[in-house]
Amino acid sequence: MTTRAASSRYPIQIAAVAFLVLLVVAGIRSASGVLLVPLEHAMGWSVASISFAIAINVTLYGAVGPFAAACMERLGIRKMILLALALMAFSTAASTFVMTPAQLALTWGLGVGLGIGFISMTFAAIIATRWFARGRGVVYGVLTGSAAAGQLVFLPLLAWTAQTFGWRAVGLVCAGAAVLVAIPVALLMRDRPESDAAVPAPAERHGANPLRNTFAVLGRASRSRDFWLVAGTFFICGATTNGYIGTHFMAMCGDAGISQVHAAGLVAGIGVFSMIGSTAAGWLSDRFASRYLLFVFYGLRGLSLFILPLAIAGPNTAFILPAFMVFYGLDWLATGAPNIRALAEALGKEDTPIAFGWIGVAHQIGAGVSAFITGVIRTNTGSYVSTFDLFGSICILAALASLAIGAGRRTRREPATERTAPSAHAVPA
Repeated sequence: MTTRAASSRYPIQIAAVAFLVLLVVAGIRSASGVLLVPLEHAMGWSVASISFAIAINVTLYGAVGPFAAACMERLGIRKMILLALALMAFSTAASTFVMTPAQLALTWGLGVGLGIGFISMTFAAIIATRWFARGRGVVYGVLTGSAAAGQLVFLPLLAWTAQTFGWRAVGLVCAGAAVLVAIPVALLMRDRPESDAAVPAPAERHGANPLRNTFAVLGRASRSRDFWLVAGTFFICGATTNGYIGTHFMAMCGDAGISQVHAAGLVAGIGVFSMIGSTAAGWLSDRFASRYLLFVFYGLRGLSLFILPLAIAGPNTAFILPAFMVFYGLDWLATGAPNIRALAEALGKEDTPIAFGWIGVAHQIGAGVSAFITGVIRTNTGSYVSTFDLFGSICILAALASLAIGAGRRTRREPATERTAPSAHAVPA
């Protein structure tokens, strides 16, 4: 990574620690997909009841985001990350004792959901905007790629753990990972670049507490048409990634007779290619208009979902299914960087991290609604057949809506006095 921060000795160190944290959080978040089938078989619970707990998890992951960004501004990044990791470690360890769906909702739903929510997608946005003056799209793309790396590292391990030692052991692995990654956070994470150490955080500059500032940003953002377009399309993004494929893909494979370990390997493949896709999307977002990139990303995702039934259970599944996973991986995280750029151009750099947290709420509400509704459909019909066209169609809708983002609006320019003013070639993201 050749990007350099303005007036700081620590950007690469901070980015590396952030990547590691996001990698572990992604691994813990992905455990929900691993647990669905083992819980159904071992405990006799319905897919709908298990999906309810997962829906709470993925919804909180987004809902906490804007408040997490404001709390990081006031309390500091390191303190907030350590608190979130402690909550995840406690909740995943406690999940090993659950005996009812309600207890699952309390541990994996509420506890883990809150923990990962405080280390949500806004964390990457804060690191990119605060520590890097150039190529923020690339930095954000690399950091969001950590979610891909987390799937690659954790999914096969967690699937093997569940198959070998039972689903309860998955919680212990996740708890241990959260504790281990807290060590470099405590030792190496910094809250601000050295040149910014004496500059009050936005909440302090405006005399507002974090909660008030979070809603103040929402009030300003809500007056922008682009904010609502980005939020609406990001709702569909969450519905078709974390909620649909992320939660139910392994169960879809199970219905087709594909083993859990094999399915986990395929999802891990999504992780490999989504890291490539997110980095490439970050590079592209520094050079092309967000609306055109998002049109392509959502449109191709929708088309791929239309062919997913053939990929899973068709005559050439051995070829089509890996090809689907490669493509879906490239597209999985590609919408993040263009959305960051669209928000920065519409709202300005200072409001972008918290505003991105608010569209993250839409993303994860979409994921939660999708996870639950898909589980209900599977329980009531006995298959996922009717869901493929549904989610493919809403992706096409998102592609068309994306063309209106930024249309007829001049790009917002940051003041020349900004303390990390970007170069002539940088995009304020």
